[in-house]
Amino acid sequence: MNGNACLTAVLALFSLAACDSGSDSFNPPDDPEPPGEPPAIAVDPVFTQLAFDQPLAMMQPPGDSTRWFIVEKAGIVREFPNEADASLSDVLVFADLTDRVDSSPAEGGLLGMAFHPDFASNGEVYLSYTRSVAGLESVVSRFVVDTTSGALDVASEEILLTVPQFAGNHNGGNVVFGPDDFLYIGLGDGGGSGDPQENGQDTTNVLAAILRIDVDSATPYAIPADNPFAGNTECPQGTGTLDCPEIFAWGFRNPWRFSFDRQTDELWVADVGQNAWEEVDRVEISENYGWDEREGAHCFEPATNCSTDSVDPITEYGHDVGGSITGGYVYRGGDIPALRGFYLFGDFISGRIWTISADSQQGVLPDELIDTNLGIASFAESNDGEIYVLDISGGRIHRIVAN
Repeated sequence: MNGNACLTAVLALFSLAACDSGSDSFNPPDDPEPPGEPPAIAVDPVFTQLAFDQPLAMMQPPGDSTRWFIVEKAGIVREFPNEADASLSDVLVFADLTDRVDSSPAEGGLLGMAFHPDFASNGEVYLSYTRSVAGLESVVSRFVVDTTSGALDVASEEILLTVPQFAGNHNGGNVVFGPDDFLYIGLGDGGGSGDPQENGQDTTNVLAAILRIDVDSATPYAIPADNPFAGNTECPQGTGTLDCPEIFAWGFRNPWRFSFDRQTDELWVADVGQNAWEEVDRVEISENYGWDEREGAHCFEPATNCSTDSVDPITEYGHDVGGSITGGYVYRGGDIPALRGFYLFGDFISGRIWTISADSQQGVLPDELIDTNLGIASFAESNDGEIYVLDISGGRIHRIVAN
């Protein structure tokens, strides 16, 4: 499998199959400065009676560590208790969007989910998915929970963004609330090979970018005042001539998974490469991360003497050891003290998991922690800071533990 994939044909080939409760809040401990050598880890299967259909994301609601929610590619969100012996009879359907989700593209489907920071009081959930309406498009919508059933009221959908997609790959799809309570949205370059529409460096559309919107101050949303192009006319359809005000940072090929460090608030983005390099970026507002002029820290178009007016990755790895990066988290849990302050990430194709210190500077080489047989579609972070791995090839959940 070459770098033209994020969740491409490999995803379609996988057969589908099928802990302890944490505290409701977590104050991360002080980390050594700098962290020492990363410790040896293992990935242990958990919730072993459960199996899911192509799981792509997993999370807990803010302040509620008693349950988990898992997003399946076909358009279903399931809920289960955070109990080691949870069984299939304990699994509930929280949301069923199969009537509107188009999961037929290898990288399409129900791709992301985020609980509003005030979910306990407002019941708001944000979902990101692909649908087909006169062509494939990405959709980000707000829903609310039905207070009677406790499930998501799928009829309450309020569409915030629709973005036409040129092809079925590079849809991004991650949605995360940041420490500023704004919603961050990841979108790829629109698909194809080599960014044929040249969206990577085109800020007059929202593709190939991390977006940031304020979902609380206006309907359907407001633009944060410090977004780099705030004040311009909205252009989510890519039809304008002004730079899009939703953009936070740009120059990404397919930022499949990203996360915030709960201690430093830094934004970590793993960007899937083309044919040679997978990269990890520590992303800051108003910065350009290079695609498609650069792949990782290397020239892509043109192959030599390309522009250097972009930010190089913190780390990268070549396609000799992997083929499609999956972003993870900076570990801030309590179970593995020696791992605190390290960013963990993996590869969907090879199953390897690597780490770098969160205070690393550009060009650091990653340390390989473990070589697994998992199809790593996503990592998950519990409310108490422990890290889990979703295996799309088996539909099962694993946990990072000390070896």
